[in-house]
Amino acid sequence: MDLASYADLAIELVNTHDSQADKGRDFEVLRELLVIRSRLGGRVAHRDLDAMRELRAQLRAVFVSAVAGDEEDAIDRLNSLLMHHPVHPQLSGHDGRPWHLHLNEGGSVQDRYAAWAAMGLAVKVSDRGLDRLGICRADGCERVFFDTTANKSQRYCSDRCAGRPSSVAAAHHPARTSARAAIETAVPAQRGAAQAGGRKTEIREGGQ
Repeated sequence: MDLASYADLAIELVNTHDSQADKGRDFEVLRELLVIRSRLGGRVAHRDLDAMRELRAQLRAVFVSAVAGDEEDAIDRLNSLLMHHPVHPQLSGHDGRPWHLHLNEGGSVQDRYAAWAAMGLAVKVSDRGLDRLGICRADGCERVFFDTTANKSQRYCSDRCAGRPSSVAAAHHPARTSARAAIETAVPAQRGAAQAGGRKTEIREGGQ
């Protein structure tokens, strides 16, 4: 089982956000994201979509801190997700395949998605580095990505964004210059602390 591949879940969820979309359209996009994944699908209740919006804000805050160079905050936030949504591996056999490992078959849709996405992102970060997390620098684009280039040179989420003019210089990208404000606006801190990796880690919850 390639745990690192689950990092795509984090990126896909964060990139469903559209600051211009109304709440109804936002919920519909999140519903579609869950429905296309058979192991997460089934009946999706309104409360599941609210929880997914919260998870989306928490995951985005990890990218914002990483791009801002605030490594400790990014790792603390990712560790909080790992603690709140622990992975429970189990053997599974289906579709004529031999027994193999799967993650979290039970629990709510949001719990399963959070456990898979956080674990995948953690594996990617530990293997390739936190500085591989990026936010598109094209003007008006907020999409996140994982930089896979040999020299860590990716600056845009796609060729389309790379090819269009941008009025935002890399050194003045909002994710770098006002990262702390962006984080606190999107994901307010929750009172209390938890132990992670041998040090105090704030537990934060998301909100849009």
